[in-house]
Amino acid sequence: MGDENSAYHTAEPEGHGPVQQFLSETAKDLGLWIIGGSHRITAPNDKEHRVTNTTLVYNPEGELSARYDKIHLFDAEVNDGTAYRESATIKAGGSVIVVDLGFARVGLTICYDIRFPELYQLLQYKEADLIVVPSAFTVPTGRAHWKPLLRARAIENQVYIIAPAQCGTHSNGRKTWGHSLCINPWGEVISKLKNKPGNIYCPFDISALDAIRNQMPVAGHHRPLVISTNK
Repeated sequence: MGDENSAYHTAEPEGHGPVQQFLSETAKDLGLWIIGGSHRITAPNDKEHRVTNTTLVYNPEGELSARYDKIHLFDAEVNDGTAYRESATIKAGGSVIVVDLGFARVGLTICYDIRFPELYQLLQYKEADLIVVPSAFTVPTGRAHWKPLLRARAIENQVYIIAPAQCGTHSNGRKTWGHSLCINPWGEVISKLKNKPGNIYCPFDISALDAIRNQMPVAGHHRPLVISTNK
């Protein structure tokens, strides 16, 4: 994540660059899955010279297993009067991505995506057990909306939510909310940070997940709605 104005200058081509090399080597050295989100990746065929806001998933062999490009772009003016126009430098993605890590199926989203429930429903239809939401919410929207939105997405889709979040004051003066969270499918916060760097642990219990879905089979009750705009 970071300053949209410097997006193109900090971007890397897919498969090359220090950030991707670090993620790949760390996954291999530790024998772990690593979900690195998010990072700027160049979009070579884009005539406007934009980049993608991308989450990359590396397997324990250090190989790239999945890529998600942020679908929903943040073009807005927040409560402190600051204007953001992500679409000026970011090219939107168009694919809904779930990656199988063996112990769980993980859906990929980024930041502003959290405001669009239909994306999370599609991830649930693709059998996601856990959804990640790497984010950089501003302080005004973070204070008001961060936790309620994350809890809602966990509850309505009966999934675990892991939401790492940038914090502090950035070089351009922007202040981000932080407060990284892990939330279980019942909507309970099971681990958290305040507005500071650090690590949190998110226990994942597939049997508890199955129990919640069996007790309240929301997915089976869903009826897609067709809304007419004709008056």
